Amino acid sequence: MTVSTTTRKKSYTANGSTTVFAYDFRIFSDSDLKVYVDGTLKTLTTDFSVSGAGESSGGNVTFGSAPADTLSVVILRELPRTQATDYVDNSACKSPACLPI
Repeated sequence: MTVSTTTRKKSYTANGSTTVFAYDFRIFSDSDLKVYVDGTLKTLTTDFSVSGAGESSGGNVTFGSAPADTLSVVILRELPRTQATDYVDNSACKSPACLPI
């Protein structure tokens, strides 16, 4: 499946009381998001949770405790770079029948 948007980052300034921050791009798994507070990478399930995986409209990052006032919050999508199809080197065949078993 392809990702139909090039948006991959949301930035906020924390106010000391907000715990929920929205993102508006698709992710396939909660681990596709990297969340930074004031430049420090936070840990999924320890520092924050994610909702909306698989939704084209995005979802939310929810912190257990609100980031302090004036700190930057950056939500970044980082999809794994994997190749789902096994191609035969130098093959002119485009049919799935040409793929190795």
